[in-house]
Amino acid sequence: MTGTGAANEPEWSLLLAACSTGHRKEHFQPLLHNPLRWDVVLDLADRHAVEPLLYQALLNLKDVIPPEHLNVLAQKHQTNVHKTLMLSRELIRIVDELSANGIEVMPYKGLALAEAIYGDIALRQSGDIDLLVRITDLPRIREGLGQLGFTQRLRWSQAEERSYLKSGYECVFDGTAGRNLLEVQWAIQPRFYAVDFDMAGLFRRGVRILVAGHPMKTPSFEDLFIILSLHAAKHLWGRLIWLCDLARLAQTPTLNWNQIGSSARSLGILRILRVTLLLANRLLDAPIPSSAKINIPEDEGAQVLAEEIETSILGDRAFDVESVAYFRLMLRLRERWQDRARFVSRLVFTAGPSEWAAVRLPEQLFPLYRIVRMTRLAAKLVRA
Repeated sequence: MTGTGAANEPEWSLLLAACSTGHRKEHFQPLLHNPLRWDVVLDLADRHAVEPLLYQALLNLKDVIPPEHLNVLAQKHQTNVHKTLMLSRELIRIVDELSANGIEVMPYKGLALAEAIYGDIALRQSGDIDLLVRITDLPRIREGLGQLGFTQRLRWSQAEERSYLKSGYECVFDGTAGRNLLEVQWAIQPRFYAVDFDMAGLFRRGVRILVAGHPMKTPSFEDLFIILSLHAAKHLWGRLIWLCDLARLAQTPTLNWNQIGSSARSLGILRILRVTLLLANRLLDAPIPSSAKINIPEDEGAQVLAEEIETSILGDRAFDVESVAYFRLMLRLRERWQDRARFVSRLVFTAGPSEWAAVRLPEQLFPLYRIVRMTRLAAKLVRA
């Protein structure tokens, strides 16, 4: 296993083999004859949201697995199936309600991703529902969701909302079936990440799939590869499930790598996609398609970053996403100086919910939150 040195290497080897798309699958069964700490295996699978994939890999190898641990996985599998069915019901209710009001939305990640990539909604650990929407539809979407019993988790003043709709990217809703059940997103990332994705084009290129037998629109696989890579990069690829998704998506025979490369070049995120491909290859034995090698070329900076991030993943070292070290890494992930400059500028001058919570200013003084933002960032630099 490259780049590790972690104390739980045998457990990692088993988990990576269970999630692998390549030849490591062939070496899966012999790994079960090594001394394994099954509590560590199950903990890693839980934290990296790959319990369904591990359960699938172990299902026909009952004779070499301690029954108490297999029973734990079986129970979690059943729990995931029940949650998946509940989320499917809620997603269908939401899409039907909004469609009836002439509002087009696109589920992605979660159930739609499981259906499209894995062919089985139970093979991906369920979390919540993610919907891509047009920002102009947001008032009507709130109204429609209210009819279904959903309430927005955070509420803002008019000035805060105007600012957040420009700089943020999502609203979280609670539902009658649970808290934090739904995320409504009008952008791919917060604006300060400086990846200005064409949301109108995203909706135009959307494709139809079936989720739990119900037709829905979701991003094209080309757009999905870029979106999921950006999401994984934002979190420094810290959960194995994100690489599992991308590794499987990259093996889609009809994937148009020329289109992906062209979009990535325009957005200035070729390095992010290259790191994604390298990590999927190093950790999951996912081959890098020849067309991907041409359209997302080698990059020395990407190679160094992939090695660093692989070591971080295998060493279970989490990054503080509010730290200076994290923001430096985000800068290193961008290949163009213009994008790094935009990232720094937006990061420094864009106030948000954390500033509004830290200091309460009257609405007429709302522009002063920029100063609050700069002061808080300066304090972090001093502490670093």
